[in-house]
Amino acid sequence: MIPVADARARILDAMCPTEAEVVALAEAWGRVTAAPLTARVTQPPHDVSAMDGYALRAAEGAAGAHLAVVGTAPAGHPWEGTLRAGEAVRLFTGSVMPDGADAVLLQEDAGEADGRVTVRETVVAGRHIRRAGQDFTAGDVLVPAGQRMTARDIGLAASGNLPWVAVRRRPRVAILATGDEIALPGEPIPPGGIVSSNAHALAALVRASGGDPVVLPIAPDDADAIGAAARTRADLLVTTGGASVGAHDLVQSALGRRGMALDFWKIAMRPGKPLMFGRLGEMPVLGLPGNPVSALVCAVLFLHPALARLSGLPDADPPVEPARLGAPLPANDHRADHLRARLTRDEAGRLVATAFERQDSAMLRLFAHADALILRPPHAPAAAEGDAVEILRLAPLGI
Repeated sequence: MIPVADARARILDAMCPTEAEVVALAEAWGRVTAAPLTARVTQPPHDVSAMDGYALRAAEGAAGAHLAVVGTAPAGHPWEGTLRAGEAVRLFTGSVMPDGADAVLLQEDAGEADGRVTVRETVVAGRHIRRAGQDFTAGDVLVPAGQRMTARDIGLAASGNLPWVAVRRRPRVAILATGDEIALPGEPIPPGGIVSSNAHALAALVRASGGDPVVLPIAPDDADAIGAAARTRADLLVTTGGASVGAHDLVQSALGRRGMALDFWKIAMRPGKPLMFGRLGEMPVLGLPGNPVSALVCAVLFLHPALARLSGLPDADPPVEPARLGAPLPANDHRADHLRARLTRDEAGRLVATAFERQDSAMLRLFAHADALILRPPHAPAAAEGDAVEILRLAPLGI
């Protein structure tokens, strides 16, 4: 058995980012940029007013001054001309500042009558003016390469006049559940069988991680059927079940007959020890356990980072953070433990993680109610309530 970190490193080393494609900006949310997004325009393109009011010369803006209003400049309709001594121009938020003006008199600090405006509060040069290029200038990098596009990034790219962007193609992930005893939700359940949750849960995780899942039909416990089902084209093949060494655990041997080069099998972790990784031609193969909690814990630790690497993201390790134990834990054995836990806050506002009493890898309901995994290294000593631990939150990963 190999350590979790070594297994993840070997999996990530086998993942190559997908090729770039150009998509409409409206379709770019959640996609990973393949090249820097560079502004095509300057924002704002001119000096503009940040408030409703009047443009004038600061030298003539002392309280009590009277100026002739010689024009109006609504946003999108700049006033043509140059402001001269004794003049002011009516402005609105976003109006282009006229030539010759260097200050804005706020509407509430002014009084207008008979074509003249009275200054009630002395103005300050440059105040309430947004300078050209204050946000960015043409040629500035707005979004770097290798970043997943958020709604904020979409808005920024739009303001930079970028209708099309280069992003990484979404990784295509084929998901193959195996076993005579399982059926997809809504299908007839075989005698002594169960409803399979893995394919649907993994497909949701793939979508949350920026990939395109392809759920293959369930393969029975038959080497030929498993081998035939694996003849798919994908950036990654994920199997569930049949990865152990029982008489009906046929995935490894079935794919081996198809030419799969096995990298490793079995990890020093709980749950999820019988995890397999190899390569079928150019396609990486990740074999997850059949137990639903084991499959999802392994997906958190290995599939999610693999999808990040396939998508072109630079940092693929799961985001770990500190917490305090809400209840004592016994000493750990030679396998890394991943305990389903709930999160709360203590009186000091510190994060507290309390492991569920039962940690059976088939109890999906408890996992669905968990907020995080408590990560315990091999041979960790007994821990008391309040001791420091590391956790991995599930919700931010779409789990």
